[in-house]
Parts: sequence; structure tokens; C-alpha cells
Amino acid sequence: MTPVPPVSPVPTAAALALGDDALVLSHRLGEWASRAPVLEEEVALANIALDLLGQARTLLSLAGDEDELAYLREERAFRNVQLVEQPNGDFATTIARQLFFSTHQHLLYGQLAVADGPFSPLAAKAVKETAYHRDHAEQWTLRLGDGTAESHERMQRAVDGLWRYTGELSRPVEGLPEIDWPSLRASWTSLVTDVLGRATLETPAGPQSVAWAAGGGRQGVHTEPFGRMLAEMQHLHRSHPGATW
Repeated sequence: MTPVPPVSPVPTAAALALGDDALVLSHRLGEWASRAPVLEEEVALANIALDLLGQARTLLSLAGDEDELAYLREERAFRNVQLVEQPNGDFATTIARQLFFSTHQHLLYGQLAVADGPFSPLAAKAVKETAYHRDHAEQWTLRLGDGTAESHERMQRAVDGLWRYTGELSRPVEGLPEIDWPSLRASWTSLVTDVLGRATLETPAGPQSVAWAAGGGRQGVHTEPFGRMLAEMQHLHRSHPGATW
């Protein structure tokens, strides 16, 4: 009888980090419901949000009770990168945030999918979803950046404003030793720079991280908008503890 190989334990820290990224960005994109500029985008952003929510549920369930982790943790217990918690702003800001994060997530899951680790099954499915998320953001970046004078100006302002949060994306995550972080960072920079160039946008020259971040969201240090978003996201669950449908 062929022995069954032992199942690798799931690194909780990594499951929380990746799950929180997906959960928080899913909520931010969900805020566009009934507010998107056109009906087609209403559907597209909702579908991306649902993809991310599915990823979040799977990842958080690997770390514990998904509802408790989503709705009962305090702000400092969340491990998402600061980029995904930034407010939607105008449509250009949402697209810039999506371009930066979906490019990172697609590369990350691409490496996890081919690795022999506990996240490989999830990554194999998620990499297909993130390919669409990235393409959607790229096409809108090109349309806005190389569009009218106003859309170009707004897109450049959004890219400049969010650039300081992108450095955290390539910081190693505890529990993911299979990821080649320098390679991921180099690929991310190359891909994003290429898209910005084709969109007639300038790649910001400023730093990709700021000193006050003190390790950033991965260490539980978050920006002011996150607290307000979390209060809204957790309000119903905390108001009716133990309620069932």
C-alpha cells in the first residue's frame, strides 16, 4: 500500500495576509455598487469584488473562523497591505489601485500555483481570475491615460498619489518561502512601467514606501481611512451578535 504523503500545515500568517488583502479590496470595490460610471463597469467591478471575496473566504477559513476573522478583529489585527485600503476616490484612483495590486497578485499567485505548497490549489484557480483583473485595469489605464486632457491628468494624479504604497507589495510575507520576492518586484516594476508608458503616463520618481509606515499593513499599521471602512464593514455583524439567517 502506497503511503499517503503528509499534508503541509497552512502557515496562518500567510493565510491572513493574503486573505485580508482580498477581503479589504473586495469591500472597497463593492462600494462602487450603484455608483460606477457606466452599467458595464457596475457588472465588471462587482465580478472582481466577488472573485476577491471568494479568495478571502478560502484563505481566512484556512486560518480560523472566516466570519470571526472578518468581522470581530480590531484594526491592528488585520494584515493587509495599505494599498488595498485606500479610498476609491474618483474612477482613475480605483483603476490605478487595481492596476498596481492586480499585477502584483497575478505574479504572486503565478509563483504559488507552480510551487508545492499549501496554497497551490487556491493559486491555480486564482491566477486565472487575477489575469482578468489585471487586464481590466490595464485597458482602463490605457483609455484614461491616453484619452482626454482631463482623463490623462486624473490618471497621472492617481498613479502619483498611490505610488508610495506599492513598495509594501514586494516585502516578504512570513510563511511563503517559495516566493522569489526580488524576481516578483522586478517583474512588477517592468509590467507596470510598460503599461504606464503605453498610456502616456509618467512612472513616479518618488519612493515606493514612506518612513512612517513602520512596516506597513503587514505589521498591523494602517492608514486613517481603514478604520472608517472597517467600522462600516463590521457594523451589522457587531450590532447583532450570534444572529443567523
